[in-house]
Amino acid sequence: MCRHLAYAGPAVSLYDLLWKPEFSLLEQASAPRRQRYGRVNADGYGVGWYAPGRSEPVRYRRNVPMWGDSSFASVAGATTSECVVAAVRSATVGTPVDESCVAPFTWGHLLWSHNGVVADPVALRKSVSHLLPVDCPDAFAPVDSALLFGLTVAAVAAGEALPSALASTVRLGRRHSGGRFNLLASDGQQLAATVCGDTLYARSRPAELVIASEPFDDATDWEPLPDESIVTGTASHLDVRPLGH
Repeated sequence: MCRHLAYAGPAVSLYDLLWKPEFSLLEQASAPRRQRYGRVNADGYGVGWYAPGRSEPVRYRRNVPMWGDSSFASVAGATTSECVVAAVRSATVGTPVDESCVAPFTWGHLLWSHNGVVADPVALRKSVSHLLPVDCPDAFAPVDSALLFGLTVAAVAAGEALPSALASTVRLGRRHSGGRFNLLASDGQQLAATVCGDTLYARSRPAELVIASEPFDDATDWEPLPDESIVTGTASHLDVRPLGH
């Protein structure tokens, strides 16, 4: 349904990370190589990054295809960050092609993305609406992913660590709806992800970590991550464990 990517490591330009590689996120918007559901991701794109001196991330989103925004491609070449979350969107049937529906979603210091689908968003909303944080506008966007984001925010606000909050979100999604729940997030200090129904890869190098729906080049050090796992990492560490139920 979408392609997403998170990076932690030495400061890199957004252009070098998201536009320049041979099979970059830009290329995955029109011609993904390993996408199981859908063929193109032309319903918007978003980039979130952490900048020195800011407690909250910067976010840029559009409801146009990534290849149709040449202005930001120019800005990206002059913008660097040590931590980035980005996504291209293939809209869930029945949801609008609207900027508010495009990942990454944000709340406080969090950046968050979902690759997948909520099978029964009406049932999920009915079951968990009382948990959604009223101070988080992105949790009420008109898209199924927003419900999952709201559950993650609620768990973090209640004191759960980010990886645990993602796992809790998957459990509630499965209990009340079912679907595919590849979640990807950062708090500026770590990356966290779940592998639940779609592809996810990691490339861990000295002082650098990339987690992505699919590799953006043909380097041999991309590792396919097993389904039903929870992934956490920093620029110097990667940990993969069973997700549990």
